[in-house]
Amino acid sequence: MRETVIKSGSVPIACRDHGGTGRPLLLLHGAGGNLAHMAALAEHLRPAHRVVTVDLRGHGRSGDGPWSWDDALADLAAVTDGLGLAPPAVVGVSLGGMLAALWAQRHPECPGAVSLDGNPTLGRPEQLGGMDPERAEAELARLRAAFDGVAAMLAEPLGADQVAAALAAQRAMAQRYGAAPDDWAAAFERNLVPCDGGSRLRPGPELTGQLRVAMERIDLLPAYRDTRCPLLLVLATEDLPEQQAFHELYVAYRRATAERVAGVDNPSLRVLHLDGASHAMVAERPRELAALVTDFLAAADARRVSHRGE
Repeated sequence: MRETVIKSGSVPIACRDHGGTGRPLLLLHGAGGNLAHMAALAEHLRPAHRVVTVDLRGHGRSGDGPWSWDDALADLAAVTDGLGLAPPAVVGVSLGGMLAALWAQRHPECPGAVSLDGNPTLGRPEQLGGMDPERAEAELARLRAAFDGVAAMLAEPLGADQVAAALAAQRAMAQRYGAAPDDWAAAFERNLVPCDGGSRLRPGPELTGQLRVAMERIDLLPAYRDTRCPLLLVLATEDLPEQQAFHELYVAYRRATAERVAGVDNPSLRVLHLDGASHAMVAERPRELAALVTDFLAAADARRVSHRGE
């Protein structure tokens, strides 16, 4: 593996080239993560693809900059040009999945894109299906308060003891999902930066707030309708442990999301509800996801070859 920093865009973007001789593939992490979180999935994808993972702006070892979808997509274009990847397939989880869908919309030459549960953040009553509006508002207020509490906690500087405890918690969580504890510890450390004699986590509070607003307000249906490159949406069907306290909300949200996506009439779009998978599907089932992605992209290639031969 080779790490490099692409400096041709508005902020420096760190990326890791995992190698491989197949078609190039950009692999994108979720909000609050970094490229190290994608290590297991990258390894399973590498036999069929040249896999490049990326630290999105404000994450890992990439530079800081305000968040906009246009700027983030421009960062990916800089990586693509800088590493000679054009045209890459694009695969992402959560925030990265949303970027994959937007990339597909804007790049009809893309050989294929996959969004792994890349849905807007739950925060509005209209995102919920079949819930009483008053009940929905009350539960959303409770969820926002929980998000606010987590954001405030993550914004605080960490002392050495707190970092050690957090690393132990990351290792324990990795074991719960069946992931490699060392990979999760490395991913946590990659987002740490020195701060006032201690450490703080990236992304910082300002970017975290911008991401939260952007991910809540975006409507991805136009991207799903407009894309002319093959796009696969892999949707979770189960709660994360942290979501179980809001089970009613997330059931309604998944139902409403499924209904909205089912209404999109576009032969380039395929939707898969992954039985038994949560939003942490990349940690839970990297080998299965790699097979899904590889098969989807291979089928898209076969269709292109067939169309050229007609």
